[in-house]
Amino acid sequence: QVQLVESGGGLVQAGGSLRVSCAASGRSFSTYAMCWFRQAPGKEREFVSAIRWNAGNTYYADSVKGRFTISRDNAKNTVYLQMNSLRPEDTAVYYCALTSRMMVLMSNGRDYEYWGQGTQVTVSS
Repeated sequence: QVQLVESGGGLVQAGGSLRVSCAASGRSFSTYAMCWFRQAPGKEREFVSAIRWNAGNTYYADSVKGRFTISRDNAKNTVYLQMNSLRPEDTAVYYCALTSRMMVLMSNGRDYEYWGQGTQVTVSS
């Protein structure tokens, strides 16, 4: 019903910036929130940030607060994650997810309904 496509990943040096995007498409879907997760090799999936689609409330993991900014363009059904002051430990595949239901957003992601394929972000030291 909903397809999510991430883009914008790449290779950057520590201290650099990158913006990843996620566009949602489909038929007859509603959005309560969209969020970003990341997963590094050998590690569990980690919540990064979320934004409530209509209200605009934002949520951040402590590890990225002050460095990352989530935003959305309702008309384009697109969510963005601006990543500044990147660190090698930010290296991961970044996934976006969407939920149409009210739920706890800062979670392990198991209850999110739709997922993108991920985009690789690599930060070199």
